[in-house]
Amino acid sequence: MRRKICFGILILAFAATATGQQSFGDIYRKSISEAQKIEYPHLREADAIWSKRYYRLIDLRERINQPLYYPTTPTLDGRMSFISVILDEIKKGNITAYSAIDINVPTTYQEIETQMGAETRIQQIQIDAAGNTRDSTITEQAKPEEIKQLLVYEEWYFDKKLGKLDVRIIAICPYYMGYDADLGRSLRKALFWIRFDEVRDILARKEAFVSNNDAQRLSFDDIFMQRRFGSIIFGESNVFNDRMVSDYLVGKAALFEADRLKQELFDLEHDLWEF
Repeated sequence: MRRKICFGILILAFAATATGQQSFGDIYRKSISEAQKIEYPHLREADAIWSKRYYRLIDLRERINQPLYYPTTPTLDGRMSFISVILDEIKKGNITAYSAIDINVPTTYQEIETQMGAETRIQQIQIDAAGNTRDSTITEQAKPEEIKQLLVYEEWYFDKKLGKLDVRIIAICPYYMGYDADLGRSLRKALFWIRFDEVRDILARKEAFVSNNDAQRLSFDDIFMQRRFGSIIFGESNVFNDRMVSDYLVGKAALFEADRLKQELFDLEHDLWEF
């Protein structure tokens, strides 16, 4: 009899635990976890009568871009930031990351972690007033929350069949912006490149935050495809090794140049039509 009572208590405890875990999930089944990316319309070479490639910089610290940056840690409903999703999939081996220096060379998750500040070092610490020391192992964790910019490589083109100017994202490169205690200054370095087409299926199944309505959240794929982000043009394809604006201008002059490139693209689309 005592065994039956104990067994019943265990079952009730397990049921209570399971119920508690379910309360952190959804109150109804959401379809976004089963969503698929929307395929691009077929594009023939003959239909693209004009195209130009641009580098576009997305600063995740801007308010409009905060749905890409937050949450810095996973929430109770399983929502993750854009970079957390990407790093998690790289770690699992579902997507391939390429070196920021040589885009033909794949990089590993361990190498990316090292660039984000993960390291193990031996440091001597003083243990008494006599000045005696001992070796201590210090482990630093990677800091993905310090990834605060994204460089988007995209191509704008005019499709004569559809009669419109359109854009397709080709690749994305996150920028790490941490602090180097040894040098005493801030760091800004490119981590890796990922092919956008390779990650679209994954991004289409990951929720992003939408203000004021948790029942109508978008996916990360929706944010990029619907251009729901703020950015500046950081460079364009050119004869000078596709140099960036920051390679030949600084400060306000660089911002004015970025605005000029943006206006140039706008004027091109506007001039395609006659009124």
